[in-house]
Amino acid sequence: MQRFSEYFDEWLYGEDGYYSNYKTIGKEGDFFTAVSASSLFGGSIAKRIIETIDSGFVSKNTTILEIGAHHGYLMADMIQFIYTLRPELLKTLTFAIVERYENLRIKQQQYLDESFGKNINFHHFSSLDEVQLESAIVVANEIFDAFPCELVITKENHLEQGFVQDHTIIFEKTDNQELIEVCQKNSITKGEVPLSFKPFAKALGDSIQKYEFITFDYGDHFPRNDFSCRIYSKHKVYPIFEENLDIAELCKKSDITFDVNFGFLIECFKELCVENIIYETQLKALVRFGIIELLEMFHKNADEKTYLREANKVKTLLEPVGMGDRFKVAVFRKNK
Repeated sequence: MQRFSEYFDEWLYGEDGYYSNYKTIGKEGDFFTAVSASSLFGGSIAKRIIETIDSGFVSKNTTILEIGAHHGYLMADMIQFIYTLRPELLKTLTFAIVERYENLRIKQQQYLDESFGKNINFHHFSSLDEVQLESAIVVANEIFDAFPCELVITKENHLEQGFVQDHTIIFEKTDNQELIEVCQKNSITKGEVPLSFKPFAKALGDSIQKYEFITFDYGDHFPRNDFSCRIYSKHKVYPIFEENLDIAELCKKSDITFDVNFGFLIECFKELCVENIIYETQLKALVRFGIIELLEMFHKNADEKTYLREANKVKTLLEPVGMGDRFKVAVFRKNK
């Protein structure tokens, strides 16, 4: 019998885990992301990066670091739009990706080489522990929903924790004081608790003296106090406690995820004296970052049919009943 977080970790990151091999994202894969919806997603982040540099928070010699880059599409989109909007920055910026899997590092390197050749200064890190930077702008799209989490449920006056035996989830009374204290402090009575959020925040601070960290994910500021853990397989969604669900068959072959409790995530950073300067819906954040201005710029340089096609893609990112509200954006800043 193992804790659910250990089972979750093996499912995604084990030797033959779901993320250990390259997975197609989009129509042919198990799920969509904002990156696969429109290149203007990366473009709006690039515009934010330029504004952060112009504000003087970091210099034009800083590093743009992505965590969880998959194929490298988002990094490539950000680089392309930095080149379009402020081409001289390509001569001073360093670009980097943190990627634990060598096979994915190879694919990312190949894609960026094909896209930009030797026109960018690019580096790979296999873990945050390897990163030692004076400053950086860090970007992460949908990483926190893939952090190993514990399952908890309150029964009468005690907390029970999820364990897995033979691909079956069972709950037992827990004496894990850290888990109990986190649930009490954050008013969590039922759901997922990713205790690894705070170690990640600490590792980020240990690796970079001064940073702005921009992260996108689905979730809410307050705990749902219900289970959101679910499995994605070929664009079908299976709640983890769905009746007659064959978890053994889906394990490691499909994506497993949960809604991010942004209140808890923000608290983990605040405890380390990192400021949360933005928390809002993806719709508001992308508009703040300048996606509408980029779409208007695109309109001036494309025929009407191409423009309308791109406008529909942007609409997918901003729709209040879809990704626009479902996804949230948090921006953190750590000073030296």
